[in-house]
Amino acid sequence: MRVLVTGGAGFIGSNFIQYWFKNHPEDTVINLDVLTYAGHLESLKDVEDNPHYNFVKGDVTDLTIVQNVMQGVDVVVHFAAESHVDRSILDPLIFVKTNVVGTANLLQKALEAKVKRFHHISTDEVYGSLSFSDPPFTENTEFAPRSPYAASKAGAEHMVMSYFITYNLPVTITNCADNYGPFHDPEKLIPRFVTNLLEGKKVPLMGNGENIREWLYVEDHCRAIEFVLNKGQVGEKYLISGSEKTNLDVTREILANLGQDESMIENVPHRLGHDLRYAIDDAKLRTLGWKPKVSFEEGLKKTIQWYKDNEWWWKPLKPGRPNVDSSAQKSYGK
Repeated sequence: MRVLVTGGAGFIGSNFIQYWFKNHPEDTVINLDVLTYAGHLESLKDVEDNPHYNFVKGDVTDLTIVQNVMQGVDVVVHFAAESHVDRSILDPLIFVKTNVVGTANLLQKALEAKVKRFHHISTDEVYGSLSFSDPPFTENTEFAPRSPYAASKAGAEHMVMSYFITYNLPVTITNCADNYGPFHDPEKLIPRFVTNLLEGKKVPLMGNGENIREWLYVEDHCRAIEFVLNKGQVGEKYLISGSEKTNLDVTREILANLGQDESMIENVPHRLGHDLRYAIDDAKLRTLGWKPKVSFEEGLKKTIQWYKDNEWWWKPLKPGRPNVDSSAQKSYGK
C-alpha cells in the first residue's frame, strides 16, 4: 500500500510514520512537509534510510506539488496544519491558508487520483469550550470554535465532508484530545514545562491552572488512526479521548516526577479567548473495539524520560521558541 502522510515531520506525524513502519513494514510512505518551525526531520532519523520511505519538501497550498505526490497513492493521512492557538492569535491568515485552502487542495487532488481513503486529523477545539458541568463533546456536538486555529480546523472539516457528500470521496475524520509524548515541540505545555525544569527554569502556568484538557499519549493516537482506517465507516467521524486533568494537575505531576515543588511555578496571564475545558465522549470509537493502552501517569513518565535522554533533539530548538503566550498578550495590550 502507498500512504501519503502530510505534515509527517511534525510531532504527531513523525510518530505516526514510525508507528506505521513498525506495523506495516512493506508499505511505502510519502512524507509531504514544508518544514516550518514545527517540522523536524531529526524526528525521523530511524526511518530516513528505509527504502520504503520518501520525503518531499513541499507546501499543501501548492497544487502542483500536491498533484505530484498524490500519484499512485492509496491512502492519505492528513496531519499538516498550523496548530498553535497562540500563534493563530498573532497571525490568523496563515492558519486559514494552510488549514482550509491546503486541505481543499489535497481533497481535490485525492479525488482526481481516486484514492481509497482520505483520513483527516482534526481537534476537539472545533467544538468550543465547556463549563465544568457540561457533558463531554460527542460527534454530534455543534461546532463553536473560539480561536482562529479552531475556526480554520472547523472549516477544513466542512471541506472534507463536502467532498464526501458531493463527490463520494471516501473520507474519515478523527477529532483527538491534546497529544503528548516524544518529539513534541518545546513550545507546547508538557514539553515546555519538562524542558524548562530540566534547565532549572520555572514553568509559566496560565492563571491558577484551572483550565481542563484531556491528554492522549501519541502512540495511542497513532493506534486509533490505524483502527479507524481499518474499521471506521466511510463518511463518519470519530472522537478520541484522553485523561481529563486541570493544567495545575498536569504541572504538579511533572514537578513530582522531576523532584521539584510548586515554587517552580510562575503564574502568567491567560491568553486571549483561553477555553476553560475540553472533554470528549469517545463511546462511538470504543464501541468498535478501540481503547487506549497507556495511562496518563505511565505516558508522562515515558515522556519525561525521553526528554531526559534526548537533549540533542530539543535543546537546539529552545532558543528559537519565544514565549508566544506572552507575545499574544502583549500584542493586544493585555
